[in-house]
Amino acid sequence: MKILIAMDSFKGNLSSLDVATVVANGIYKVYPDAEIEKVAVADGGEGTIDAIASSRNGKYYYVDTFGPLGTPVAAKYAIIDRDTAIIETAEASGLHLVSKEDRNPLLTTTYGTGIIMREAIHQGCRKIILAVGGSATNDGGTGILKALGIKFKDAFGKEVPNGGGYLNLIRSIDTSGKLTSDITIISDVTNKLLGEKGASHVFSPQKGANPEMVKLLESNMEHYAQMLHNFTEKNIADIPGTGAAGGIGAGLIAFFDATIQKGIDFVLDIIRIEEKIKSADIVITGEGRMDRQTAYGKLPIGVSSLAKKHSKPVIAIAGFLDEGYEDVYEHGIDAAFSSMVGPLSLNEAIDKSRDLIEKAAINIFRVIKATE
Repeated sequence: MKILIAMDSFKGNLSSLDVATVVANGIYKVYPDAEIEKVAVADGGEGTIDAIASSRNGKYYYVDTFGPLGTPVAAKYAIIDRDTAIIETAEASGLHLVSKEDRNPLLTTTYGTGIIMREAIHQGCRKIILAVGGSATNDGGTGILKALGIKFKDAFGKEVPNGGGYLNLIRSIDTSGKLTSDITIISDVTNKLLGEKGASHVFSPQKGANPEMVKLLESNMEHYAQMLHNFTEKNIADIPGTGAAGGIGAGLIAFFDATIQKGIDFVLDIIRIEEKIKSADIVITGEGRMDRQTAYGKLPIGVSSLAKKHSKPVIAIAGFLDEGYEDVYEHGIDAAFSSMVGPLSLNEAIDKSRDLIEKAAINIFRVIKATE
């Protein structure tokens, strides 16, 4: 029996490959001779670097850079195919790098991510794949752009400070020192830059913005969008996805002609998972919490859709099955199981997660063995 395990990470607990390893351990206790292939997968957010690097013989690099509020942080990226860098915005500009009491999208910046990108370019990378999930910022990508050689100046010719709270001060843009790179943004967010469904209104509250700050951020972003239009003669704000990660897409599209691609599809394609699915007898996927939202294109559905193209049975293991999880059955998953046993608090479930997941895998494959 050949089994492919392609699990999403259990956020804040186990990485994609960690979960796959635990599931494999459970399967081996029922089928000691099973041929198991474990694949790290991601949807363009957390774990994207590792997923792509592990499947494409990537080489890791480490950079001393800055967090969203300017504190020093160490960040990693990977290079594949000699000239393609895989970078996650969250490595240097992630929400997890800022304490709840310090979160303030008026001040947070993507500058640290820009330093990683600049380092990759200096390493000879002609292409950059930027996963933009999990940012703490709402600066329109200006921090990244500054690190890549673009200057934003105020009415007095001084460079505008970092952060979404200063975008309204921009009066001129200097691209004479801009570096060159082919940039692909991967994100599952299709929000445009402005409006009730734009970057400021939808995403800045979770980054620390109160209602008054949201209004200010939106007003500043409107000014920024106008400056981008004046400089590029493009209606950047009308492009779906420009609202991702606090407007990073807008800035990179404007000055680097970056493209935006759906994270799940891009990652699954670049790690060549369909080739692995073709040779498997059973596919195992899953995520920490499986519910109605899973059916709207989350990672397990990306895996199961490819598996169904080749008539492969798909079993999902989740930390918890929540309301509406049954919807996944319409998208290629044949059966879904929770690893939870009895009433447990979240902390207890996290502490026992490895044992719970392994036991779920054991029980599933004992049923399979009983039907042989």
